[in-house]
This record gives sequence, C-alpha cells and structure tokens, in this order.
Amino acid sequence: MVSVACVGFGYWGKNLVRNFSGLGALSLICDRETSSLERAASQYPGVDLTQSYSQVLRRDDIEAVVLATPAEAHYQMAREALLANKHVLVEKPLALKVEDGEELVGLARDRSRVLMVGHILEYHPAVRRLKELIDRGELGRINYLYSQRLNLGKVRTEENILWSFAPHDIAVITRLLGEEPFEVTAVGGSYLHHEVADVTVSTLSFGSGARAHIFVSWLHPYKEQRLVVVGDRKMAVFDDVAEEGKLKLYDEGIDWINRMPVPRKKDPEVVEIPDEEPLHNECAHFLDCVEKGTSPLTDGESGLRVLKVLDACQRSLKMKGAPIEVARPKPGYFVHESSYVDRGAKVGEGTTIWHFSHVMEDADIGPNCRIGQNVLVGRRVSIGQGCKVQNNVSIYQGVTLEEFVFLGPSMVFTNVMNPRSAIPRMKELRTTLVKRHATIGANATILCGTTLGAYSFVAAGALVTKNVPDYGLVMGIPARLTGFMCACGIQLDFDGASAVCRACGEAYRKISEESVEPVKEQV
Repeated sequence: MVSVACVGFGYWGKNLVRNFSGLGALSLICDRETSSLERAASQYPGVDLTQSYSQVLRRDDIEAVVLATPAEAHYQMAREALLANKHVLVEKPLALKVEDGEELVGLARDRSRVLMVGHILEYHPAVRRLKELIDRGELGRINYLYSQRLNLGKVRTEENILWSFAPHDIAVITRLLGEEPFEVTAVGGSYLHHEVADVTVSTLSFGSGARAHIFVSWLHPYKEQRLVVVGDRKMAVFDDVAEEGKLKLYDEGIDWINRMPVPRKKDPEVVEIPDEEPLHNECAHFLDCVEKGTSPLTDGESGLRVLKVLDACQRSLKMKGAPIEVARPKPGYFVHESSYVDRGAKVGEGTTIWHFSHVMEDADIGPNCRIGQNVLVGRRVSIGQGCKVQNNVSIYQGVTLEEFVFLGPSMVFTNVMNPRSAIPRMKELRTTLVKRHATIGANATILCGTTLGAYSFVAAGALVTKNVPDYGLVMGIPARLTGFMCACGIQLDFDGASAVCRACGEAYRKISEESVEPVKEQV
C-alpha cells in the first residue's frame, strides 16, 4: 500500500485524512496549527504528526503527499514535493498562475511522478453517469449548459469566488463536452471585501457550438449546487444537494404537428446512480495510479486546462466582461465553420471537411481524407485514410470505406432493402463494404448488402445490386460487369487471358471471366 502524508487538517483536509485513513494509506498528518494536530491525535491515534512540511519531504517512507492548503500555497508546496520525488495530489486549483501550472506539469513528467488535481466532481457517480449518457447520444447534440454553485458559507479573502467555486464547474463542463472553450467572458461584484469578487457569472463558448454559463456566489441564503445540460433530444439536471434523485432526465422539447410547434412535456426520469462518496473514489483512484504508474483522470494536464480557463475568466472579470480568447491547440484537421463534427466522432490528421457537412457521433474518418460540401457521415461509419468524398453524398450507418476510396458527386448508398416510413427497420441494416482504392462514379446507386472489390470501378449513374470483383468495371441499370480496370484507373484491354496497362505498364491475367489479378514479377 502507498504511504501517504496529508498536509492540512482544516476545513477540507480532515475529509481527505478520513478517506486515506479508511483506505489504509495514511502515515502522517502535517499542520502548522497545534490545535489542529491535537484534534488529529485524538481521532487518529498511532498516525505520525508534524508541524514541519520539510520533515514530510525528508521522510523516505512517504511516497505521496496530499495538499489541502490555501490556494496561494499550492504551487510552491507541490513543486517542493515533486522535487523531493513524491507523488502529489493537490486540491484545486493546481496553481494561481498558468506558468506555475505548466512548470508543475513539466516537473511531474520529467520525474515520472503522478500529479493529480482534486476536481472531486469528476469522481461523482452522477457526473460519470451523465458523461456516459452524453457520449452515447442520449441527450443528442449538447446546445447549452448552466451551473449554479451558491452558498452562504465560508468567505475567503485570499481568493475570490471565481477561484474558490468555479473550478468544479469548469472541470465538469469541459469533461462532459470533451473540449475546452475558445472564448470566455466573466462579470461579477465585490460586496464584502474590496476587489475580492463575491459573485461572478462566466460564459464559455465552445467550438462545437455549445455554450455554458457558470453562476457562483457565497452571498446566497441557501446552498445550491445544480448543473443543467440541454440537448436537442433530452435535458439532464444534476442536483448535488438533493437527498434523492440527484440525476434526472427530461424528455421535453418541441414537436411539429400539422406544421405547428407543440411543447412536449413528460415526467422526469430518475437515473439510478451508485451510492458512492466522490471523495472516496478520488482518493482510491490516486492510490491506484501511484501503485500502477498510470495517469489520473484529473491529472496535471487536466488541471492546467482548467487553470487556463480560470485565468481567462479572471482577466475578463478585471476588464468588466470583455471577451478573452483561451489559447488551446488547434486540431490537426480542418472543418469549415458551417459544418458540424459531433462529439465522439474521430477525424484523422490532415483531413478537410467542407461546407454544410455533418459528421455524426462514433463516425471514424481516417487521416488525409477530403470531405466535400453537403456530406453526411453517419453513426459508426468507418472511412479509411486518403478517401475522397465529393459533394452531396450521404454515407449511412452500415457502410465501411477502406483506404483511398473515391465517391463521386451525388452517388447514393442505401442501408435497408425494403424501407417504410411508418415501420422502423434500423435493426435490419445490411452492411456495405467498399474495398481499398475503389471508385464510384457520379449519381451511381449502391444497394446495401454488397461488397465492392479493391480497385473496382462503378460507372456514373450505375445501379449496383450485387458484389463487384476486384478491378471490376461495372455500368448500367442494373450494373453489369463489362471489363476490368488497372490499379491506376485505366481500362484494361485483354488479349486472351493477358493484359498490360497502356498507361503504367502493369500486367494482369484472368483467373476466370469474372476475376483478374496482377502478374507478380518473378524474383
């Protein structure tokens, strides 16, 4: 078992001590206050106590340090622990300056130490369940999120409400969306202490089109911790203060009936979640990562991303709500601003997606593809590297393209043989496979359940109703095999059973009337 020292036995530190003690990992408690150590001694007899942080770092038997200290001390204390080759769990925020957070992440990487940030809500079973629901598309496209973290509780003077409360919501919202905001704004007010904001409202704008509002305050008559997620299919509410039903789904929205918008309202569905303490999950996860040498869910990089958003919000707050761009790496592919790539979709390096296209969740597009205008890539569609999809093509679920496939303008795939609008038949999908380097001409139609062979060629306007062999050239309605194509795309002229491409010189031979193969050179 990992040997842990908990530094800080105050408001929050006592909860960390309780959990690490329960997990059998607690070896040492450190606090500068004598009264705090006296309370610790009575509650945890047999556990070593010290007022000296230096002593914690000098002990060779202490493998990991848990920091529950004021935010302004996080950077320096975490830095010293990493330099002493200790694994570190530090409460949020990771630091108060982006450059300090970057240094901590670099130190942890260079010394192969676990650096984890205490974003506790990411370990809440309700948040984990909500993430699952979003990722599988239960809520549809996420349009809007807003959170309220309000309380009349402990008021701090060393940090404002933004840095005290908002890290929780920033961490959860960015985790649920799987992206960081490209722009933020923040406004607030200071009522108890000059220049220390007691109330802030932050707005986060995301590249996917989603927006989020975060309202935090410690001037509120009662405790409220609520997150609302609005999708185009369903909505979800996570109410952490509720005794029961902390996570609910609302199947509400607008239905169009007789071309008129009609509100749809139903009773909320309570989502069952495990009865687990989030902090226990967090502490157990930290110990597991230290033992296995794995990266935590809320690692230093995660904490740094939250820190960058916080820093941008703070700058906006000082500038009375001016928009602040959040620096973040751009994806290695291009998506036109009029197009949508859903969360959960994968797009390879160097791929370009042009105007008015839509890539749905769980689609997988390989590197260096070219996706034209008004293209739909459906759920669970797989597209290999180097494919070129021309304008006005819909690639439906059930279709797989291997590498370097060409799809001509307005060609059509189907995925059900006998569709009826009133009869759902998605369970009757027939798969279509287009093998490597195949070409499908403009306005061709491919009936589902067929396989188009490698280097095959479907002529413009053809209707393919059965499998096409490798190198096969098919045309007509229904499509017939009329010849064979070279890998370079030139039709082959056979003299008996042999042919040599007039363009590239590649030699081929017939195996049968419906199959050919390239002639391999003799070694």
